[in-house]
Amino acid sequence: VLLVEPAVADSITGDKWNRYIFRTGRNSSQDAISNAVAMDKEGVSVATLAQDYAFGRDGVKAFKDALKKAKIVHEEYLPTSTTDFTAGAQRLFDALKDKPGRKVIFIIWAGAGNPFKIADLDPKRYGIEIATGGNILPAMAAYKAFPGMEGATYYYFDIPKNAANNWLITEHYKRFKSPPDFFTAGGMAAAMAVVEALKKTGGDTKTETLIKTMAGMSFDTPKGKMTFRKEDHQAMQSMYHFRIKNDPAFTWGVPELVREIKPEEMQIPIRNKR
Repeated sequence: VLLVEPAVADSITGDKWNRYIFRTGRNSSQDAISNAVAMDKEGVSVATLAQDYAFGRDGVKAFKDALKKAKIVHEEYLPTSTTDFTAGAQRLFDALKDKPGRKVIFIIWAGAGNPFKIADLDPKRYGIEIATGGNILPAMAAYKAFPGMEGATYYYFDIPKNAANNWLITEHYKRFKSPPDFFTAGGMAAAMAVVEALKKTGGDTKTETLIKTMAGMSFDTPKGKMTFRKEDHQAMQSMYHFRIKNDPAFTWGVPELVREIKPEEMQIPIRNKR
């Protein structure tokens, strides 16, 4: 069995899926649908900025599918190695600046390069806002410049209230003098899924036994309960609608909870054509 944690592309539990794959991490559709909840209103024009590989392209596709009222007016894909965002930003501004109503650049970006540098080019003069989902803490340092920005995240240590998350926060501070990040919680979720599966099989690690046990299995995580969907083994889980607050105690923009978006509120497409 392959248990996928920090990889998000829909295709992993979609058209590239096989029966040996389970994912505790969220997929692009969960990211997209939860972020759409935060901005999908009539009269909103959206341009997307994403990296030119599966994470970026699957992310934008899922986001487009999730929007029912807002309109996507432009998609900008840049190499993962991009450090100069000037040309891309200009194309985004040109696509949005003459649109009526609310205008938003939605960023789907992971890792190096700081796409938030486009704010230095003053999109505000055209009434253009910047929005994005959650991220790792170092990347969220850029969010400090955007108090009030809304989006949805997979995890932020201060949001879920449960015993597993309390343990993780306490132990992480004890050992590393810092809070657990995005993928730390994900690693623990994957570990807790493995433990739950082995408890249920009485320690039997035969492939077929594990697959039968894990399909449809619910388990605890630092985010609360997750359930591997039977059809594609994607973990159904909560996401968190946030609003950024600039708190001087932290070097990053703090995502304050607006509300928890429960799994049953999100119609996550099944894409594996099983």
